Amino acid sequence: MKPWDIIERKELVNASPFLKLYRETVRLENGEQINDYYTIDQQDYIAVFAMISPQEILGIRHYKHGAKKINLGLPSGYIEGCESPLSAAKRELLEETGYIANDWRPLGTFVVDGNRGCGNVHVFFARDLVKKQEPASGDLETMSLERINLVQLPELLETGVVATLGAAIGISLGLLKIKSSLEEG
Repeated sequence: MKPWDIIERKELVNASPFLKLYRETVRLENGEQINDYYTIDQQDYIAVFAMISPQEILGIRHYKHGAKKINLGLPSGYIEGCESPLSAAKRELLEETGYIANDWRPLGTFVVDGNRGCGNVHVFFARDLVKKQEPASGDLETMSLERINLVQLPELLETGVVATLGAAIGISLGLLKIKSSLEEG
């Protein structure tokens, strides 16, 4: 198995900083050439599984236009400029919740769409939270900060209350981290 060869890449749409659309000509490993394969570049973003107590995380209820619904998410946001994913996670946690965390663990980086790209989500586990200020996200949507009990999270995922990929993977990885920590301890 080997990566496809990119023979040509043409930018079709540049709506920076939100997205860029490309048409590629690619050669598959079997030699077949595909002339119209489309990929999308988008900004990377972070999602934070933030434990406010041993049994609760901070969730954010808000409207997400891509999902076309009010849903439960995690503190999240775009990585700006030359900012590191961890710096972005710390900034977004403070802006959206008013909290800082004294303990940070990376949980992984994932391509949003395996076929088209669409950026990466960097997921973090944060604990030992301390309230520093009132939330001041400056985001377009109205947000409601909520404390969510860990036992509720599987049902919120299964029923679609959590409707975005970044939040869903953040919650899933956070729960796995807790489970593995309990098994180790």
